[in-house]
Amino acid sequence: MTDILGYITWNPDSEIFRIGGLAVRWYSMCWLVGVALAYFLVKKLYKEQKVKEGLFDPLLIYCFFGILIGARLGHCLFYEREYWLSSPEHVLEIFVPIRFMADGSWKYIGYEGLASHGGTIGLTLALFIYWLRVRKEGLGIWQILDNIAIVTPITACFIRLGNLVNSEIIGKVTDVPWAFIFERVDMSPRHPGQLYEAIAYALFFPIGWYFYRKYPGRVGTGFFFGLCLTLIFTFRFFVEYTKDIQVAKEATMTLNLGQQLSIPFVIIGIFCIWRSFKVVKN
Repeated sequence: MTDILGYITWNPDSEIFRIGGLAVRWYSMCWLVGVALAYFLVKKLYKEQKVKEGLFDPLLIYCFFGILIGARLGHCLFYEREYWLSSPEHVLEIFVPIRFMADGSWKYIGYEGLASHGGTIGLTLALFIYWLRVRKEGLGIWQILDNIAIVTPITACFIRLGNLVNSEIIGKVTDVPWAFIFERVDMSPRHPGQLYEAIAYALFFPIGWYFYRKYPGRVGTGFFFGLCLTLIFTFRFFVEYTKDIQVAKEATMTLNLGQQLSIPFVIIGIFCIWRSFKVVKN
């Protein structure tokens, strides 16, 4: 809905439905839909590239746990390690979806706090482990990375839509006419940073898909892996200027943590693109 100034008042229910004490949340559903779409698209790519049957089957498990574990550790270690490493109970909270309360009880809260930079690292490491399993079948690490990179933006898009539903990773206060008022946070109009990212990633997906259709022979050179990293994290660097700080220590930083963590990925992405042209020439 919108208020009299035209701003979008935002406070959707984060739960789709609840059965007893178990709730199915929109964020989890967006996350699963994004991963499922990537699954079917990569399956299509493997089939087109005539990858040996049976090599695809374990890929989903590696990707799922690589993203989840990496994103969770990334959030806890990059943003709030002072809290998460302060006691054995808080360390345990990193890995289980509960929060220990001051009175000794515990509360189920789900996995609140996932960082995209950590998810990218976790996914890459998981794909390397997957490659160690399948390399004897002739499937190269760069082919694996390129195929995943082609479809990654669509998953990232749905994850950011989940963040939007949760009213998290909010933007700075602004007077732009499309500002959102996140009622769970305050009544100030803010940049919908999550929506900016979701739209950008939705646009990056057809770009990667177009290049794949036009230059299928580049799969296995690292071009698509580099393109994905460069597009996503270059945009991520600049969109951070519209976001509010996520942790207090960012208030005194020239570049916030999201920007600092994006720079290495952009550099790696550009290097991979450069390397891909060298591989083709050779």
